[in-house]
Amino acid sequence: MKFAIPLSILPSEELLPLTIEAEKAGFDAIAVSDHLIHPKNFSVPYPYTEDGKVRWEEGTDWPDPINTLSFLAGATNSIKFYTSVYILPARNPFRAAKEISTLSHLSKGRFSLGVGMGWMPEEFNVGEQDFKQRGKRADEMLDVMQRLWSGEMHNYDGNFYSYEDLEMLPKPYGDIPILIGGFSKIALKRASNHNGWISDMHSLGELEEIISSLEKLRKDKPSFDEYEITAFSCWDAFSLEGFKKMQDIGVTTITTYPWMLYGVMNEAPVDRKSTRLNSSHSSVSRMPSSA
Repeated sequence: MKFAIPLSILPSEELLPLTIEAEKAGFDAIAVSDHLIHPKNFSVPYPYTEDGKVRWEEGTDWPDPINTLSFLAGATNSIKFYTSVYILPARNPFRAAKEISTLSHLSKGRFSLGVGMGWMPEEFNVGEQDFKQRGKRADEMLDVMQRLWSGEMHNYDGNFYSYEDLEMLPKPYGDIPILIGGFSKIALKRASNHNGWISDMHSLGELEEIISSLEKLRKDKPSFDEYEITAFSCWDAFSLEGFKKMQDIGVTTITTYPWMLYGVMNEAPVDRKSTRLNSSHSSVSRMPSSA
């Protein structure tokens, strides 16, 4: 079992000290999320809460994820990084491919790309990208980006993107794992075609049902044992015993705020959160069958 710390919605100045302490403590990865903007008025409800309200407040920091992880990678040696998730179809695929391959290359392969389709039309408007066909376009974007990451001269003729012979360098440091977020039927089908899936916040029962669906979708594909299931700690299993249950149903990486195991909330000073990193990792490393 691997453990990752999500740094989203925390003040930007806390990201570096928490990442350094996480690496010292032995955590496996750091995750960051993504929003281009926060409009005063949302045109659609947030799809992941019952009341349609977002989980963060106006004024929350949303630093660019690729720039942020490039900065954090340069200050560390071994801890890995991933986006949870990066709103790919709100961006230009060539610029995204270049930034991501550079991060992978300079970090020596410590980055995995977690991709989401997005839900907020305002982000696509400011990014000058089409919102309605974002799913189909994202599928083609991933195809384009993987071809660009080959570092070879090639051309492309797709439904959304076409170009004559070109190459993009530097190449990533090995293959970049692609993880897909979302839990709709089409999102899970998309996730089954890539290297893994990233959860939202679910109950343990909901999570088990989703993982079962993924297993069925991947039954004729490469070994499910090599597939990455990255899940936020379940709200009804937020304990060492609960983490073991998550492991038992197939979760490979648990994303959690470790200081919360000790009653320290995200609003607490960074030194209090840092103090709890070593304690929490010592606890989770004693989980049965954990690695």
